[in-house]
Amino acid sequence: MTSPYNAPSGSTARGPESWFRGDVFVDSLVAGDNTPGSIAMLKVRFAPGARTHWHSHPAGQALHVVDGVGRTQDRGGPVREIRNGDSVDVRPGVWHWHGAGPDTFMTHIAVQIGDHDGVYTVWGDPVTDEEYLGRLP
Repeated sequence: MTSPYNAPSGSTARGPESWFRGDVFVDSLVAGDNTPGSIAMLKVRFAPGARTHWHSHPAGQALHVVDGVGRTQDRGGPVREIRNGDSVDVRPGVWHWHGAGPDTFMTHIAVQIGDHDGVYTVWGDPVTDEEYLGRLP
């Protein structure tokens, strides 16, 4: 399978099970080429309850919610609600997840930059139901 990070611009793919839990669709807006400093921009649509696995970005990530209501959490921090119009600055190396709310769809734009090895994301374990349903502040 071609990575959504370097799929042809304008293409839509189902989010891979090794990255996501639930129904997720990824549109490649800017195809990265896995070289240092290259940019990948994705539009990611999450069905209710769908979310990423735990992951980090060696060079950081910016998220901007364009529709719906979702959730995000940095490892060790509280689960936070994110809504249409919200932006999230994910610092380099911070383990986190993001996805839709339990009863809502959520779409965000994600921008990440290739690190010195051209790596955009390091993927980890799935987010458990207990982690996902963690109490909102």
